[in-house]
Amino acid sequence: MRRVVSRIYGALFRGSLAVRIDGLPAHAQVQAHFAKGSYFSLAGRSPFDQLIYPLPEPGGLGVHLTLDLHGRARFGPDVEWVSAPDYYCEPTRADSFVAAIRRYWPGLPEGALQPGYCGVRPKISGPGEAAADFRIDGPGLHGIGGLVNLFGIESPGLTCCLSIAAHVAALLEDRPLQASTGSATHASPQAAATSC
Repeated sequence: MRRVVSRIYGALFRGSLAVRIDGLPAHAQVQAHFAKGSYFSLAGRSPFDQLIYPLPEPGGLGVHLTLDLHGRARFGPDVEWVSAPDYYCEPTRADSFVAAIRRYWPGLPEGALQPGYCGVRPKISGPGEAAADFRIDGPGLHGIGGLVNLFGIESPGLTCCLSIAAHVAALLEDRPLQASTGSATHASPQAAATSC
């Protein structure tokens, strides 16, 4: 069976767009919080051939090491709470990166980091608040047929998680979602997240 979604409206920071939808009840509105994450690149060859993830920090996974397709090292993201999206990678943040990286790589050479790039993660919990999971709100919650809001889903969740797509389709079709075990369940964010 082929499914077609006739209209898709999206925004990275869906919370601010959702409050402008006529008839959306207050309990279905979400305050958006912006967690900017910067990355720094290592000048020269990476001494590592695997990813390194330190213990997570509040709001993120911590400054970890990833490798690009050419084997070059990138460190990040950090967490900087901002009031509006901003994609400038501030070179002065290198000092905090050096301190974080030296916890797991004490031999990081002085001056080896250069600004890379930034991204902004949409969060539904802000600084100092307990971490909140993402939300998928369908017509059963807000009463507006044909509308599904996806809040707080970080990349690459919205673009690559087929179980989230199946969950949204189930909400739009007002039908139960088939769980990965084959048993029918009501569509829920937890069910959608089981196979992402």
